[in-house]
Amino acid sequence: MDIKKTLFENFKTYTSYNTKSDENSETTPSTKGQIVLANYIKEQCDKIGLSDAHVDEYGYMYATLNKNTDKNIPTIGFIAHLDTSPDASGENVTLNIVENYDGSDIILKNDVIISTKEFPKLNNYIGETIITADGTTLLGADDKAGISEIMTLMEYLINHPEIPHGDIKIAFTPDEEIGKGADYFNVEKFGADFAYTLDGGKLGELQYENFNAASAKITVKGKSVHPGSAKNIMVNASLIASEIIERFPKNETPATTENYEGFFHLAHMEGSVSSSTLSYIIRDFDKENFKKRKSFIENLIKEFNEKYDNRISLEIKDQYYNMIEKVEPFMHIVDIAKKAMENTGVTPLIIPIRGGTDGARLSFMGLPCPNIFAGGHNFHGPYEYIPLSSMEKAFNVLLEIVKISSSY
Repeated sequence: MDIKKTLFENFKTYTSYNTKSDENSETTPSTKGQIVLANYIKEQCDKIGLSDAHVDEYGYMYATLNKNTDKNIPTIGFIAHLDTSPDASGENVTLNIVENYDGSDIILKNDVIISTKEFPKLNNYIGETIITADGTTLLGADDKAGISEIMTLMEYLINHPEIPHGDIKIAFTPDEEIGKGADYFNVEKFGADFAYTLDGGKLGELQYENFNAASAKITVKGKSVHPGSAKNIMVNASLIASEIIERFPKNETPATTENYEGFFHLAHMEGSVSSSTLSYIIRDFDKENFKKRKSFIENLIKEFNEKYDNRISLEIKDQYYNMIEKVEPFMHIVDIAKKAMENTGVTPLIIPIRGGTDGARLSFMGLPCPNIFAGGHNFHGPYEYIPLSSMEKAFNVLLEIVKISSSY
C-alpha cells in the first residue's frame, strides 16, 4: 500500500465534494453536501472492511475497526469534521499540485499569491509536494486532510493484521465550522474510552487547552424623528452603539493578543437611528477571567441603561469551555500522542487552541479528546495549502498511537 498515494487520492476525492456549512441554516447538517460526503465515506468504509458503518439522521458518520487481539486494550476514537468554512467557497475545488517546491511564490488565479514573504513557513517545505486550490476557493484541508489520514489508517490496519489493536472507532461530524459539530454526537454509541480530533494545523500541533467562549449580543433601541425637528427628541441608536464600542479595552482584541491572552471581538455590527446591534465574542483561557469579561459587559450595559433610560438589551450565551479541566485527569492520552510524535520524528508543539474544537465539547460530554495536527496552513481561504509530507506524518503519528495504546 502506497501511503502517500492513498492519502492524496482520498484527499482529492473528499475535496471534490462541496461541504461548506451554513450558519443561517436551521437543519443538521446545515448543508446537503455534508450528507452526500458522509454517505460516500460510509460506502468506502464498507468496501475496505470496517464494521457498523452508518450515517445517522443528523449526518454523523460512524464506523468501527474491530479488535484483532484478546488483549485488554482501550478503545480509541479518531474524529474529523465533514464541513468546510462558510468564509470561502467550497464549490468546484480544483487542486493545484506543486511538486518539488523550489521556495518561490505560488501564483494562483484571481491574483492570489501564496508568498514566502507573507507566509514564511513555506520555506520549511522546499523540495516537497505542496497542495493548494486554484485561487478561486478554499482547499478544504480543514478538515478533509484529517478525514484522509483517518481513512488511510483504517485501510492500512486492515491490510496489516499483524499489528495488534483494540476496537478503533471513527466518526466524521457535520457543522464543526459553525460551532455545532458536537450537538448530536452520540458519545455512548461511539463507545471509545478516549479519542483524538484531527483538526489541528501545522505539523506537530498537540492541543488540550482551548478558550472558554461566549457570545454577547447588544441591542440598542433608538427614537427616529425627522432630523429637521429632532432637538431633544431624537435618540440615535448608532451613536449610542459607538459609545459602547469605545468603552471596550483597545488592547484586548484578536489583533492585539496572542498565546494565553483573552479578548473581546466585535464580530458584527449593524444599525440605524432606530436600532443598532453589536455582536461580540468573548474569549479567555482562564475561567475566572472569563467570568470577569462577562461581568464587564453586564456592568457596562447597566451603566449605559442608567444613562439612556433602559434602551439597551444584552444577551450573553456561553458557547464552550476550556477542555483542560476534563483532559487533565486523563493526561496519559496526551502523553501517548506526544510519545507517538517523538517516535515518528515529529517535534510536539503543545500549544493552546485560540478557538474551539469539537474535542472541547466532547470532553465535557464524557469523551476526553485532545486535538492533533492534520498538517494544513492558512485555513478558511484561498491561501490555504498543505504539504503532502505533513499528511504522511500525521498518518504515521496515528499509527504509532495505535501501537503505543496496544502496549499500555
